[in-house]
Amino acid sequence: MPAIPTLRTRRLVLRPMLEADFPAYRNLMASPRSVYMGGPFDEARAWGMFCHDIACWTLYGHGGLMVDVAGTGECVGQVGINHGPLFPEKELGWLLYDGFEGQGYVTEAATALRDWAFAELQLPSLVSYFDPANARSVAVAERLGAVRDDAAPRQDPEDVVYRHLRP
Repeated sequence: MPAIPTLRTRRLVLRPMLEADFPAYRNLMASPRSVYMGGPFDEARAWGMFCHDIACWTLYGHGGLMVDVAGTGECVGQVGINHGPLFPEKELGWLLYDGFEGQGYVTEAATALRDWAFAELQLPSLVSYFDPANARSVAVAERLGAVRDDAAPRQDPEDVVYRHLRP
């Protein structure tokens, strides 16, 4: 199994997930902010999702990375590449903790993980699945250069799918 990478950008460190990251993750998943991901979720469901993001590294060679601000070490969210029986294609996903919006952290982190996936995994494309009402995540996908793909298979028939093409 390859090592889980640590990726660095100008402002961020994308690092392997730790058990100590779970309380903040659980709190986000229990909050109204998780509504666009099918939540709010109870602790058991949040734990399963958290563990899925770690297990993907062993099963597929990709998974979730926590996003820390390089200067402070403060964790602001997570990015990941999801796969498995619930994901028809490899999905580039992200979540941001409350209070960190509008600073470009998600766009910067998702760009770094997307570029890593294209370079290291040689993927032809990735998708991002969204609740149609999640305008903020759609805007991130568009900033990343992804295009809407109405023909893509989806987890939920109501999802909007954006495709990230390998350059």
